[in-house]
Amino acid sequence: MSGVRVDHAVSSGTFSLDGETFDVDNNIWVVGDDEECIVIDAPHDVEDILAVVAGRTVKAIIATHAHDDHVRVAPELRERVSAPILMHPADKPVWELTHTDHLWDVDLEDGQTVKVGGAALKVIHTPGHAPGAVCLYVHDLGCVFTGDTLFEGGPGATGRSFSDEDQIKESIRTRLFELPDETVVHTGHGADTTIGAERANLG
Repeated sequence: MSGVRVDHAVSSGTFSLDGETFDVDNNIWVVGDDEECIVIDAPHDVEDILAVVAGRTVKAIIATHAHDDHVRVAPELRERVSAPILMHPADKPVWELTHTDHLWDVDLEDGQTVKVGGAALKVIHTPGHAPGAVCLYVHDLGCVFTGDTLFEGGPGATGRSFSDEDQIKESIRTRLFELPDETVVHTGHGADTTIGAERANLG
């Protein structure tokens, strides 16, 4: 596992759904070694993402879900780095709100693994914030990338189209809370937390 690491930056832009638009800061997460990497989500600005990639070969662009602030520049990034976009097919109706002329390339399935630099990212389907929301658990790095499913302080938002509060809580309880307490949670927005810290926040 030597050399596999998580690189991070923040990109600023907007999130639009249900006729409303908000300014948001999104985390950019890149997992890999010095040679190759995987990009998790593609918010706002391709140049921001490429700065984190830093010239490495991109094996895949994985969407944790299809809200526009997470996939807006995914097709453009795909062209720039010649890498496939991976997404859970249940998020097709959400994807189509942003991209009507482009599709993703590979369907994600619960339980599958995507490998990079000797590390394996395990796909955990966690519907609730969006129907096809997934989290990515990297056992070797002791971390999970939760997109907008779990934040510092509790579950992601469920007040808009295609979301379900009961479902997101069930996803967190039955899927994410199976992970070790010390697992670091890398979120779609804001600060890191841990699985152990969030047990108390869900109640």
